[in-house]
Amino acid sequence: MPIRFALFMILVLGCGRLAASGDGSSRPVAVERHTQHFTVEENGSYRLEAELVKTLATPAAVEQHAEQYIGFNASLDEVLSIEAWTTKPDGRRLPVGPQGIREQQEAVSAEAPMFQDTRLKVVIFPGVAVGDTLTLRYTLRRHTPLFPGQFEDFTVARPGPPQEHREFLLTYDLPLSLPLQADAAGFVPVPSTSPPGRRRYAWRQGDGASARGEQDAVSYLDYGRRLAVSTFADYPAFARAYRQRAAPAALPDAAIARLAADITRGIAEPRARAIALSDWVRRNIRYVAVYLGPGGVVPHPAAAVLANRYGDCKDHAVLLQALLAAAGMPAEAALVNGDHAYRLPAVPTLGVLNHVIVHVPELQLFLDPTAASVAAGFLPPALLGKPVLLAGSGEFALTPAYQPARSRTQTRFDIARDGSSRFQVRRTTGGALAESYRQAVRATPQAERDGFVRRMLAGLGQRGEGRFDPGETEQPQRDPSGDQYTLAFSGTTDGFLRLPGPVALATTYNFWGGLGDAVFDLGREPERHVDFICPAIDAEDELRYALPPRTRVLALPKPLVVDDGRFYYRSQYLRQGDAVLVKRRLQFRHTGPICTPEDYRRMRPPLERMMHDLRGQVVVQGR
Repeated sequence: MPIRFALFMILVLGCGRLAASGDGSSRPVAVERHTQHFTVEENGSYRLEAELVKTLATPAAVEQHAEQYIGFNASLDEVLSIEAWTTKPDGRRLPVGPQGIREQQEAVSAEAPMFQDTRLKVVIFPGVAVGDTLTLRYTLRRHTPLFPGQFEDFTVARPGPPQEHREFLLTYDLPLSLPLQADAAGFVPVPSTSPPGRRRYAWRQGDGASARGEQDAVSYLDYGRRLAVSTFADYPAFARAYRQRAAPAALPDAAIARLAADITRGIAEPRARAIALSDWVRRNIRYVAVYLGPGGVVPHPAAAVLANRYGDCKDHAVLLQALLAAAGMPAEAALVNGDHAYRLPAVPTLGVLNHVIVHVPELQLFLDPTAASVAAGFLPPALLGKPVLLAGSGEFALTPAYQPARSRTQTRFDIARDGSSRFQVRRTTGGALAESYRQAVRATPQAERDGFVRRMLAGLGQRGEGRFDPGETEQPQRDPSGDQYTLAFSGTTDGFLRLPGPVALATTYNFWGGLGDAVFDLGREPERHVDFICPAIDAEDELRYALPPRTRVLALPKPLVVDDGRFYYRSQYLRQGDAVLVKRRLQFRHTGPICTPEDYRRMRPPLERMMHDLRGQVVVQGR
């Protein structure tokens, strides 16, 4: 089913996290007919009449689709009618009775009373089996528009499988005073007769196959079938409308002023002060994912967010803005895509701008106070190189394309004459990666940490025991630009080397995302047809084998250097007495965070050389 913001459980500025829906199956489903007809009034309110007809082809599809969901906001919407039935292959209809339509709150409401206006209508179809057709018709009235006097909508038709759309029609009926702008890709305009005093716009999904999803491809929103419609004149007008609704919530009160003073006490440098405030919000305000409201685009007052200690991205943003204002640093909300979409439609819509961060103009600094796994001062990888709409000025800006992110792994195997070994692994991450690793370790229960080394060895085809050293898991209270985090593990393995006789030793071990993983991930696709994410890499690996006495080294791989302007890769294979040392260094940087299929065609030959090198082996023979 297409993504439908504010209708089918997809967020309206719900902070970049997509809700699960009844259409998330990976099993075949044929959508026979899907129509949505919006009748919009001058104040931006509307009436939606929708019909969805789908045929289920597999048992898994039956399990996934026998329940359908209609998401709505109790403070904005009213579901006027629901009619649904199951049609059997012989034509019999099994209607959904009143007992088959239930209303429930999103699960978040139990722990977050501020968000209790998020609702679901759950439609439970009777007697569903393979080959049945499900029909759902409903009418929804939005009596309170997100933006008074404006209307906008965004639809994405996902490629199949899991679903094949045979007919998909969108109709928008608006008064002449609200002209509708559109940006359509893969949707074709359809002639439509307009009632007196109104204009009707219609599009159907075009024909043709969708591109196959590829490893690390950009969001389907960037290259797939999508339709954005809006009555906003332009993005600056859209930014003003958001600011008018959100800015009043970002005003500091006495408690916020006291907190800002406490957090920044003893910190003189403005950038460090801003980072300290953002880090406090990140650490102390719990993120609660909200998919429909409340109010869609209206955050809660900063004072309420502070008192409740939770909120969605809009709430985190207004609290940080209030703290910054109290500290004498004006800031503004910045609307951005929180996933992997890098292109904005020609017309403004919340469909792509689904996340809110904070921009401090005097520092040219972007802060994401919801990013639990990235320290303040850095951005999550998905936000790098993104266009953002600044709510304060109505202008566009671009987030930084790069940020420091380093990794170094040192691995040592001391091999005994019986073939067993003692090993040590030390992994150090710096910059933007440091807090990501800390957070992952903090989130791992101690019981799971105890078995981490054993599971890691099993993944390498080894058996053994060991000890995991999590290092210092709390982020130091300083500018994170120089931050480093080191974790380590050590232990023993049985039967690591089968002696005597010639034995091949691997030259690559990827412990929790090493240099080799970065290369193989980048080269996973044999060819590419859509843009893909190609993050900067700065990695160094060192592997040392201390061999048992009277062990001969029969063969070492040849060293390799790749230096083509994008990649710098160097591998070295060295004899050091009774030891073999393998050293690799990789740096990769493109002109931005995404690459094109043509870029990949040029990157593929050096990637293949590096992957071949990473598969190299050291051949030894015991006596």
